[in-house]
Amino acid sequence: MNRDWIATARTLSEALPYLQRYTGAVVVVKFGGNAMGDEAAMAEFARDIVLMRQVGMNPVVVHGGGPMINDLLSRLGIKSEFVRGKRVTDKATVEVVEMVLTGLVNKRIVQAIMDEGGRAVGLSGKDDDLMVCVADDPELGFVGKPVEMNVQVLRDLFTAGIIPVVAPVATGMEANETFNVNGDTAAGAIAGALQADRLLLLTDVSGVKNEAGEVMTQLTPDEVRDLTAKGVIAGGMIPKTETALKAIEEGVRAVVILDGRVPNACLLELFTDHGAGSLIRTTEPRVKPRVR
Repeated sequence: MNRDWIATARTLSEALPYLQRYTGAVVVVKFGGNAMGDEAAMAEFARDIVLMRQVGMNPVVVHGGGPMINDLLSRLGIKSEFVRGKRVTDKATVEVVEMVLTGLVNKRIVQAIMDEGGRAVGLSGKDDDLMVCVADDPELGFVGKPVEMNVQVLRDLFTAGIIPVVAPVATGMEANETFNVNGDTAAGAIAGALQADRLLLLTDVSGVKNEAGEVMTQLTPDEVRDLTAKGVIAGGMIPKTETALKAIEEGVRAVVILDGRVPNACLLELFTDHGAGSLIRTTEPRVKPRVR
């Protein structure tokens, strides 16, 4: 008998406890980074999301699109300004952001999921007032902080067997306001409002590292705060860990920061002992202790 077939059967058998564990679970996945610009990586990601739905999970995809936004701004001759490393989003910029995220990127992901046999619907935070924002920082213009969430539309899609794909563009408290929302922030807010079982933040790094530069496979919120105070968690990892802590405070059972460049990263994290990144949780045990 072919050894590859035997290995495949063994893998499926070993995944059974995890398949049972996550039946009916809500898993919010923030998709971004280099994988978004690679057709093969996009197809692989879409296949993983379809599989998650097929085995009884309720995945929600929240995406970014920074490189595509930069490209169109450049082609339109709209200059970007930055304050403390963050883009100032004026009226012209937020119009481009909405165009790229809701029109181009969102529909590419929806199509990729459909191509793999899934059912998907693209929407933004503006649809059904899913995400209502106020200005996060007046200096940044139309960069939003979620203050109201209406996730019933996502639950309705779950019931219909449809995978929601959400662009991080939101409405404001005032009429005709549109806000650009950081993708991680939007994913965290959605996960918190849904009381999600897992929030997976896909990045271009392998996870949270300790003082020795080693990836930590599990850590608690207190350990995250300690590493941040010591300056070990720094730079672009800070907003991700801040999102993780806020999501856990809002009721998300665990957050994982994982490397989206790893093939089948979501499946490795959810359905194996090995995992694929840094799991941040309070006291909830895994099905088995994580090994790496």
